Amino acid sequence: MGQKKTLQAVSVTENISINGKLDEPIWQNAPVASDFIMFEPDNGKAIDQKKKTEVKVLYDNQAIYIGAIMYDDEPSKMLKEITERDDFGTSEHFGVFINGFNDGQQDFRFFVSAAGVQMDALATENNEDFSWNAIWSSSVEMTDFGWVVEMRIPYAALRFSNESKQTWGLNFYRELRRYRQKYSWNHIDTKIGAVIPQAGILEGIENIKPPTRLFFIPYASYYYDYTDHKSNNTVKAGLDIKYGINDSFTLDAILVPDFGQTRFDNVVLNLTPFEQQFNENRPFFTEGTDLFSKGSLLYSRRIGGAPSTYPVTAANEEVVEYPNAVDLINAVKVSGRTKSGLGIGFLNAVTEKTTATVQNTLTGERRDVVVEPLTNYNLLVLDQRFGGNSSVSLVNANTTRNGDFRDANVSALVWDLNTKGNTYKLAGDFKYSTIHENPQGYDGFKTALNFIKTHGKNRYDLLAKYISREYDINDLGIAFINNYYNFYANYNYRIINPTKNFNSFRFDLSTSVEFQNQTGKTQDYYWVASTNFNTKKNDYFNFSVNMRPMITYDFYQPRVDGRFSYNPRAASVSGLVSTNYNRKFAIDINPYASFMDEPDRNIFEFYVSPRYRINDRILLILSGDYVFHTNDRGFVDNDGTNILFGERDRKTVVGELSGRYSVNNRMTFNITARYYWSYAEYDELFTLKDNGFLAYQTNDPTLVSPYDENLNLWNFDLTYSWWFAPASQISILYRNNATDYRSSIENSIGRNLDNLFGNNLNSVFSVSIRYFIDYNSLKRKS
Repeated sequence: MGQKKTLQAVSVTENISINGKLDEPIWQNAPVASDFIMFEPDNGKAIDQKKKTEVKVLYDNQAIYIGAIMYDDEPSKMLKEITERDDFGTSEHFGVFINGFNDGQQDFRFFVSAAGVQMDALATENNEDFSWNAIWSSSVEMTDFGWVVEMRIPYAALRFSNESKQTWGLNFYRELRRYRQKYSWNHIDTKIGAVIPQAGILEGIENIKPPTRLFFIPYASYYYDYTDHKSNNTVKAGLDIKYGINDSFTLDAILVPDFGQTRFDNVVLNLTPFEQQFNENRPFFTEGTDLFSKGSLLYSRRIGGAPSTYPVTAANEEVVEYPNAVDLINAVKVSGRTKSGLGIGFLNAVTEKTTATVQNTLTGERRDVVVEPLTNYNLLVLDQRFGGNSSVSLVNANTTRNGDFRDANVSALVWDLNTKGNTYKLAGDFKYSTIHENPQGYDGFKTALNFIKTHGKNRYDLLAKYISREYDINDLGIAFINNYYNFYANYNYRIINPTKNFNSFRFDLSTSVEFQNQTGKTQDYYWVASTNFNTKKNDYFNFSVNMRPMITYDFYQPRVDGRFSYNPRAASVSGLVSTNYNRKFAIDINPYASFMDEPDRNIFEFYVSPRYRINDRILLILSGDYVFHTNDRGFVDNDGTNILFGERDRKTVVGELSGRYSVNNRMTFNITARYYWSYAEYDELFTLKDNGFLAYQTNDPTLVSPYDENLNLWNFDLTYSWWFAPASQISILYRNNATDYRSSIENSIGRNLDNLFGNNLNSVFSVSIRYFIDYNSLKRKS
């Protein structure tokens, strides 16, 4: 790596007003960071002097201050779309990347758009986590020579050692959005796989005494809920606490949580043997979770998700009430890193005892059955960084349920080792799971080793993996398959700098093969060739071909241990066109087709999403997805004697609308609507033979049609959000939704909509207020 640039921060005692003007005298005498160099697309090219950038840094005992002047000889052409926080949109940007330990491992990144919108993220080499939100202030001033950014970043938003003399990793970032050009102050060489170690140095911060980091965020919410023709009024109140244990560690706690305004889940008609995996939308579990993702043992939707058991009923009993989720009582997480590079993360959550109701069909008598006891979830992560670019982690995930219910523990050793020049990587893991349940438990393990060339135009990736039959992380994590060993290889070629025709270009060739442990049968095998590129006009294209050149075997579709079904040879092709979002009108088009080595067994899909930016305040995005499976085959039933498979036609239609109106960079209206229709129509039944193939049974409609499924879903959210003070928000939500599930197929969208909205529409109106309180401000007032 090249010589690192160094910038001196200047101590300040006077008050700095964050107004985007840099009008305090001390700004004039501070050292300047300049001479930015292009990161993408033409890596290494110096910035045009007509668009030069100059940045200065000040500090006091509470915060650091960033002043940046972005020159532009055509200021009227700058893009300035107003968006929500953490949405870059179509706008010019300035950013600062800070690594308080200067260890090349993790950045705290802060961005401001030309429209004054803030974005912030915790960044590692593998992830840029914008769900993390810090409390900081910024202001933008447009000028006749470009634009100016002024930022105040409190030490509470950063992590660093308690040394009297600080040395931080530092880089500045500028995006000229209308050209799709990205620049950095310290040169980032894209021939090298790692970005963070290529930062410059910030010196000069000495003898600071940061204030106590203690913040309270109380909230109050009101809900009016109209469901099943019944109305209900609910008032909730609670508190979030953030406490800086020391300069490096922070405690986050939620007391009496309220997640009623989180985004709805995109539910589908799920015919697979696996549960549907949902995105995490609850802020506590999405913010600052980089440490907790080590080892991939945390699927946070387990916490407060569906109960882990279902009632056992007698012949004359039925379940009449079954909860969809378990209530969360409270949650706490502690995270941070010592000056020696040891990261420590601890997450604890407690969910309440939950029951279902079982009714006697003869007497009408009801009884409650515990389907989830009081449960404690723990995750502990110890992550040691060293060498400026490597780490070894110990992770433990534990689920303890009260009484005789199932308990689980998973431990993992994870490593990520890079050569000094960030040219090669050796990564891997060893994980061990232990399950305790009546009448007995079981243990399992998983291990993997991954060797990667991470530099240059030609790169490759080699992976070997083994997972035992009893490996199970699904009490706090998620893993769909086990009991196999796998070999994977990838070769890719990329251009480093633009050519006559392309701003970027990459070609990938990958292959993977999996063998089931006990039988040695091949359960997955593919070859994939793909290429993607950006044109000189910044339109993106991707094309890929996927081949399964031999029959493979599925050990999960039959839903019976030891049984398997076959998958025929297959080939698929797909493409993606995504036009430049800088234009007012842009569109994404994604066709897909798969052809299997069976008569008329195919899959066709077409996805299209046009978007139109009416002006800098209003954006509309439509999307439509049509998927059609012909002569698909899959599990339908187990009658106690035979495992039944069915041949079916499947159709799925999804339409979505999202829109945003930004009053300003703190106040927005958003609309999100989704209609989903999917059906599976059966025409033949088969029995599964011991060799994994199917034996024809019947096409009698009276026996086949009862397995038909038809699902319609509707979700609509209209929200208003106003950040009226730092980290303080008023949000108003109107939501309605409807579900219609039946075993009779409706081939008309009109009839499906009639069924969906006839008697099923539920509505929620809610208002929530969150207010940020800094302990230091209370202390000063007292």
